[in-house]
Amino acid sequence: MSFVVRPVDHDDLNQLYDLARQFHLLNLPGDKKVLTRKIEISLQSFSNELKKDQSEYLFVLEDNEQKQIVGSSLIQAKHGNEDVPHSYFKIFEKKHYSTDLGIGFIHQALRIQIDFDGPTEIGGLLVDKSYRKRPEKLGKQISLSRFLYMGMHPDKFTPRVLCELTPILTEEGRSEFWEALGRRFTGLNYQEADRLSQTHKGFIESLFPDEDIYMCLLDAQARTAVGRVGEHTKPAQHLLESIGFKYLNEVDPFDGGPHYGAQLKDVLPIKLGRNCKIKLGNSFQTRMLVATYKPNFKCALVLADIQGDKIIISERDRKILDTEEGEDVYCSPFNFSQTGAHHERA
Repeated sequence: MSFVVRPVDHDDLNQLYDLARQFHLLNLPGDKKVLTRKIEISLQSFSNELKKDQSEYLFVLEDNEQKQIVGSSLIQAKHGNEDVPHSYFKIFEKKHYSTDLGIGFIHQALRIQIDFDGPTEIGGLLVDKSYRKRPEKLGKQISLSRFLYMGMHPDKFTPRVLCELTPILTEEGRSEFWEALGRRFTGLNYQEADRLSQTHKGFIESLFPDEDIYMCLLDAQARTAVGRVGEHTKPAQHLLESIGFKYLNEVDPFDGGPHYGAQLKDVLPIKLGRNCKIKLGNSFQTRMLVATYKPNFKCALVLADIQGDKIIISERDRKILDTEEGEDVYCSPFNFSQTGAHHERA
């Protein structure tokens, strides 16, 4: 069985809709009208028809044999501009000491930040539930493949890249953090506020307090949720940590989910990525992600060998990538344990 990552196309709408309906992602909802618009924006982005702060690249993972869309991921080239700024809470410490009592406290506080010149943001990571836990590690494939595209076209993105991870939510999908804080300042429930924030963030700046918010004033359930991810998000968190992302001491203002970030050039699939020319052979040692420049971007996990400026792959993988011997491709390791990468735990 073979899989390939490629840009989304109009013909993928129905299958992408079926995939999105398995989950509840606000940036990739099970709504055909929204998905149709996202597909159109993605096609224009790949064709260089939009400005950076309007571009969004949507990738799909396709089962070549079944011709089935089984995964997705996306890149928002620039999240935060004058019209729709990037907002978040910065977490920092405030020290208080009383000479009269001879005691002191170190408090964690939240301070709202509004960024009009925001970073590149990744998201929209989905894998069909029936394809999970396969030996091909499909979630890792669809996640890392977009970094190869960023490495091939760094000018399309910002020097910083961010990922907002899904936090701990209740079984009903409610955010205890939002209930304890955001709802009191906006009057909106969590789903309404997060949905509205996709296109309008002015209400955050207008209604949230400018002053620091001491976390000790929140109830225990809300405090516990700040900066922590849900159980299903931990694999994505560990993958990000393994390729160079770090917790930024920033959280989403709606649900307290942690923000992880890195400099684009330091993300390992990009830092260790390189251009090679295709060469056919039949002796392979290493699993590599290989992406094509033409005719269109395609990325697949292959067994390969690197010899100088050439990457040796099989005829079968050449056909999957729809490339020719001698053509330029971009390749990057699939595993980083042999490259000195390590896990940085927040």
